Amino acid sequence: MNQFLTKIISNPKQLFLFDSLGAVLTAFMLGVVLARFEPVFGMPPPVLYVLALMACGFAVYSFCCYLFIGKNWRPFLIAIAIVNLMYCCMTLGLIFYLWEKLTVLGIVYFLGEIAVIVVLVIVELKAVPLDIR
Repeated sequence: MNQFLTKIISNPKQLFLFDSLGAVLTAFMLGVVLARFEPVFGMPPPVLYVLALMACGFAVYSFCCYLFIGKNWRPFLIAIAIVNLMYCCMTLGLIFYLWEKLTVLGIVYFLGEIAVIVVLVIVELKAVPLDIR
């Protein structure tokens, strides 16, 4: 695992591809799986569709960065890291707001999703060397 992290941090452009694939998986899980099984997870489908649409936007952004960004990739990686953190905050807010509707499985899913995204953000930010003078 440590070797994988070292490899991906040493080639930060791959982080955009990794982020994009994760966002596609998130969009599929939210917009297809969780929405179809709303009684199992408890999150209302309209909320899931909005979250899935956001994940689709993140996927497109990250994939475009992967394809088109050259040597000036740092601000774009910082931007997706910040947006990912904002998504986590919003999801956490939805957990609290819809607490009584969510099932245990729904809470576990969303907390797990937040944990995975936070780890990704940490890796993304480790790949951006800060040049503070």
